[in-house]
Amino acid sequence: MQSIVITGASSGIGKATAKYFAEKGWKVAATMRTPSKETELTEIENVSIYQLDVTDLDSINNAAEQIVSDLGTVDVLLNNAGYGLMGPFELASREQIKRQFDTNVFGLMDVTRAFLPHMRANKSGMILNVSSIGGRITFPLISLYHSTKWAVEGFSESLSYELKPHGIQVKIIEPGGVSTDFGGRSMDMAQSEEITDYNETVATFMGNMQQVSSGSSTPEYQAEGIYTAVTDGKEQLRYLIGEDAVQMYASRQENGDDAFIAGMTAQMLS
Repeated sequence: MQSIVITGASSGIGKATAKYFAEKGWKVAATMRTPSKETELTEIENVSIYQLDVTDLDSINNAAEQIVSDLGTVDVLLNNAGYGLMGPFELASREQIKRQFDTNVFGLMDVTRAFLPHMRANKSGMILNVSSIGGRITFPLISLYHSTKWAVEGFSESLSYELKPHGIQVKIIEPGGVSTDFGGRSMDMAQSEEITDYNETVATFMGNMQQVSSGSSTPEYQAEGIYTAVTDGKEQLRYLIGEDAVQMYASRQENGDDAFIAGMTAQMLS
């Protein structure tokens, strides 16, 4: 029975993917910050729950050691944990910026580093890093989230070169919009009562964003796409998952950077 480790498995894509792989007969190590709150995954026979906070190095290393001991072999690592910071860059506190990178970039790197010795010793394994269509294109007012996802893209692509000789494959998952709580508890806002110059831009963007979100896919759809990426046997690096993601990236490729940015400005800020 093959095994997968999933970070951020308490909700959204992470939880849906844990359930989907379990249904396919995989052993699943579902990690989350507060396992005591989980009730659904605990009822699935081949899913085990582990405490892991990607911003806490001791938590990462303890979980990795326990998971490897319990599973014997880790075949796949899915770095899924993450959240979005939205709002004008100028209004974001340094603490907000640091937390965004600690979670989306450095946490992903630390988890990867924790499992690499095991995979390298086995000369096999696969690492999937969840980026976003936001790692290929940008929206206004999400500069900090985008910067973390563009970092994940570059890290993952370069990492793939150095791990391939050791039998370890790297793949990047690029979801489009997903109907999860990303805009709720998984979203942080940069805002200020003193600086009001951005208020009109923010209000316009938020209104237009509702229309864009209407094309979102479900976490279950994303889970199926992730399963395909793991099992298709292809030497493929990037997987755009969601029709909106495919269309937006195709538009940028077809029309070029300047035309895409002009179109995004007209669509989101007018």
